[in-house]
Amino acid sequence: MIVLDKPRGFGARHGWRAARATPRFGGFALVDCIVATVLLGVSLAVVIGLAGTALSSQATGERLSTAAMLADEQLQLVLARGADNYKDQYPLDGACDAPFQDYKFKLAFDGGTGPGVPFNVACTITWGGGRMGGSEQSIRIDTMIAPRNVTGESQATPVRAPRATVDRTGDATATP
Repeated sequence: MIVLDKPRGFGARHGWRAARATPRFGGFALVDCIVATVLLGVSLAVVIGLAGTALSSQATGERLSTAAMLADEQLQLVLARGADNYKDQYPLDGACDAPFQDYKFKLAFDGGTGPGVPFNVACTITWGGGRMGGSEQSIRIDTMIAPRNVTGESQATPVRAPRATVDRTGDATATP
């Protein structure tokens, strides 16, 4: 837009002259707002996507941690009760105790064929599918557990008392 300006000062003798057109910045502010809104929307979409991935990874880690804890518990039961007769006295598979009913365990024994030969014990914990949703997943932990009866003698309840009593009341700092 050109605005005619009245002559003043030095250029007055040449008559009317065209003044500089002043640019209007009203449209630029609108474009600036639109670009800012688009950038904000894209960045929010990325942040929300990352938050969803983080929550999913956290839930997977929590399930793996729970499964490892349950497998450790089953193997500790085998260790405490003895691997020798465990499969004859206790279930080798089933659902875990409350509140972990969605997890299932399975124990497998191998070895232990003679005195001093360890048992190879495998514990598999399975979860997923059903109520928990998603595909079925599992972990397996293998370990070796020594038999309780290393002499080969058949004892229903082996004697585990020490041969000599241990005096634990003495002063450990005293020199003999």
